[in-house]
Amino acid sequence: MRMRALFLAGPAALAAVAALSFAISANARTGDAGQMSDADTLIAQAAPTPPPPGTHPPGERRERHAFSPRAMCDEQVARRAGFRTYIKIRLNLKPEQMTAWSAFEKAADDVTTKEIARCAALPAEVKTPPTFVERMNMREEAMKTRLAAMEAVKPSMLALYNTLTPEQKVVLDRPFMGGGFGHDRHEGMEHGRR
Repeated sequence: MRMRALFLAGPAALAAVAALSFAISANARTGDAGQMSDADTLIAQAAPTPPPPGTHPPGERRERHAFSPRAMCDEQVARRAGFRTYIKIRLNLKPEQMTAWSAFEKAADDVTTKEIARCAALPAEVKTPPTFVERMNMREEAMKTRLAAMEAVKPSMLALYNTLTPEQKVVLDRPFMGGGFGHDRHEGMEHGRR
């Protein structure tokens, strides 16, 4: 809340400083330090700058927009596939490790194909928020899907991990926070989806 208030106050403060500096410079040019010109009066009476689009004053409710479960699902699948490519490059695999990587990648691609089909079955647009029970059911289904994906790629992932050098293992052993890939950097590797 405080950050939003600061964000909204910033443009107004800049406008006030700009108006004040303009008024001071205009008065300095005319030599009338005690009298305001027409331009100064207009600037002083100008309304504050409206907040940028997408920001809302504290306490004001936002209008709910339609939500697309399908688009969100597609985005997650794409990020997971991209993350696998990132990890492959970061590991800098040796030729003798490529067989293990290929087995993992095939298992992960099979999971991704299933995920793409699952995404296609989701609604393209939802205008009303789901109920508590619907959200609980969606979370349960997501957990089941994630567990099945993890079980599908785990054997090939462990086989790959066992071929890695200690330096390569550091890439996978270090947790990754942020980036939109989940709470753990390797969640995508473990699930074959990220």
